[in-house]
Amino acid sequence: DGLLMGFTQLFTGVMTILGTLVFMVRIHWGIALVVVCITPLSLLVANFIATRTYSMFKLQSVTRGEQTGLIDETIGNIKVVQAFGHEKASMEQFDEINGRLQKASLRAIFFSSLVNPSTRFVNSVVYAGVGLSGALIAISGGITVGNLTSFLNYANQYTKPFNEISGVVTELQNALACAGRVFELIDEPAQTPDPADAEQIDRPDGAVSIDHVYFSYAPDRKLIEDFTLHVQPGQRVAIVGPTGCGKTTMINLLMRFYDVDSGEIRVDGHETRRLTRRSLRENIGMVLQDTWLSAGTIRENIAMGKPDATDEEIIAAAKASHAHSFIKRLPDGYNTVISESGGQLSQGQKQLLCIARVMLCLPPMLILDEATSSIDTRTELKIQEAFARMMQGRTSFIVA
Repeated sequence: DGLLMGFTQLFTGVMTILGTLVFMVRIHWGIALVVVCITPLSLLVANFIATRTYSMFKLQSVTRGEQTGLIDETIGNIKVVQAFGHEKASMEQFDEINGRLQKASLRAIFFSSLVNPSTRFVNSVVYAGVGLSGALIAISGGITVGNLTSFLNYANQYTKPFNEISGVVTELQNALACAGRVFELIDEPAQTPDPADAEQIDRPDGAVSIDHVYFSYAPDRKLIEDFTLHVQPGQRVAIVGPTGCGKTTMINLLMRFYDVDSGEIRVDGHETRRLTRRSLRENIGMVLQDTWLSAGTIRENIAMGKPDATDEEIIAAAKASHAHSFIKRLPDGYNTVISESGGQLSQGQKQLLCIARVMLCLPPMLILDEATSSIDTRTELKIQEAFARMMQGRTSFIVA
């Protein structure tokens, strides 16, 4: 918004200044020189005030972001807030941030509002000076009264863009303060792109080799050191250990959500960093402890990994994951629309849909990360049988 206003006002303002300047010089170059020399003082005044309001706008933007974050996490986890009686503390926290936002906003708006009247005052003094000096020159016969009247009109037109531009300067300070926070995000290091000569892998056998891998999220905190593992095609591997030992980290490295610091991970002899991320991930089916659904129908959620799947394939996958029975009880069956959070579905039902999603694709390799943690014991036993059939001939990593 700031850029849009700024460019529009700047373009029209420059054209007006150039046009009126030509006419003023033609009438009397001496008075025109006085106008040209003094009027830019209004921009100096505007700049002096605006540069001091930038820090205020930046504080306002940061505080607004803090408030939005608090609102988002409080409403998103309202059950936890209510369960632990944290409503009053949350309100007090909101009021404190809101008070700081009010104070920052008032200061920013008050000081930025001084810009336009200050520049108008400077330009009005210039206008009065031009009128006085022009009148004295007209009395002495230097210019006619008609020319002086025209000159005053042109002088007024000449100063008007400076008033408008100074008003835009304030808006630009607000825009720059907000843009600074956006650019912080944009300037974050990007994901390393796939090499130009990256290979594609299609339906691999599932041989996985992890050779002398080192990895840590932070350089000063070591996590995985000199880890080596060789998995044969179709082998079933359990990754077991206490919380924080690096189980999920191993999955992240296999899927290339992160790249290793040193060492190599190979699939069928292909180094994963030499493969495109897409082709690697298309050959690995993943069921996580945390369920993720998108806004749309049940059918669309199951068919996420295979959009061209037929209704028969989708229903077969749902039956294999024991999700078919509860889907049929929904108002519109497979066409029932759910929200991103899963809407009326229980945590267990959402996990069954995620399992059905993988059973529809059936890729050569599987990763099951606490895949049945939210499912009742009776259904879990049935799903274990389905998993056993699904894992036949597929390299599987099971996190427990």
